[in-house]
Amino acid sequence: MMYFYIILASVVTSLVSLIGILFFKVPINKLEKVIMFLVSLSAGTLLGDSFLHLLPESVESLENGMVIWAGVLGRIIVFFMLEKISCWRHCHIPTSESHIHSVGKMNLIGDALHNLIDGMILAGSFIVDFNLGIVTTIAVISHEIPQEIGDFGVLIHAGYTAKKALFFNFLSALASILGAVIIIVLGYKIVGLTDIILPITAGGFIYIAASDLIPELKKEVTISKTLKQLLGIFLGLGFMVLVKVVFK
Repeated sequence: MMYFYIILASVVTSLVSLIGILFFKVPINKLEKVIMFLVSLSAGTLLGDSFLHLLPESVESLENGMVIWAGVLGRIIVFFMLEKISCWRHCHIPTSESHIHSVGKMNLIGDALHNLIDGMILAGSFIVDFNLGIVTTIAVISHEIPQEIGDFGVLIHAGYTAKKALFFNFLSALASILGAVIIIVLGYKIVGLTDIILPITAGGFIYIAASDLIPELKKEVTISKTLKQLLGIFLGLGFMVLVKVVFK
C-alpha cells in the first residue's frame, strides 16, 4: 500500500506540469503578479517543511548530528554546483526583455533532473513516515506550481507552440516517477538511505527558498507588494504549522 501512495504522489506532482494550460491567453504582466504571490507562498512552505518537519524528523531518526548537517550543507553545495555547471535554475518568472531565460532544451533537461530528485524525495519521505510523506508532497507541489508556470513561459519563449510546451514539460515531469521507483528499489537495500534523504531534502528546500525564491521577491520593493509577499510567506509557514498539528 505504501508503494501505491508513493507512486500516486509522484503522478500528482507530475500532473502539476500541465498547469500551463490555464495560462494560454493570460497576459504576461498579469501572469507575473500571480506567480510572485505563489513564489512567496512557496518560500514559506519550503522553509516551514524544512525546519518544522524534515529536520526535526532527522534529529529523531539519526543519532549522529554531523550526518544531518553534512547532508544539509552537502545538498546546498551540490545545488550550487549544478547551477554553475549546467545553468540549471528553478526560475519562476516568465521571459521578458529584462529577464531572459536559457534555451528550451536546457530547461527541459534541468527540469527532468529536478523532477527525478523530487520523486526520490517523495519516496524517501513516505518510507520514513506516511504523514511526513504527505507533508513533503504538499511542499513539493507548492514550489512546482510557480516553477511549472515559469517553465511553460520559458518554452514558449524558446519557440515551442503551447501544445508542444505542455507536452514536453509533462514528459520531463514524469522523471519524478522514475526517481520514486529508484528509491523504492534501493530504499530497503541500503541501510539508512531514507534517513539520510531527509536532511538532504531539507538542504535542497532551504537552498531553493533562500537562493532562488527570496531573491526574486526582493526585486519588488514597493510597500504593497512587500506586504503581499510577507502574507504569502506567513501563509506558507502557517500552513506547515497546521499540517504539523493535524498529522502529528
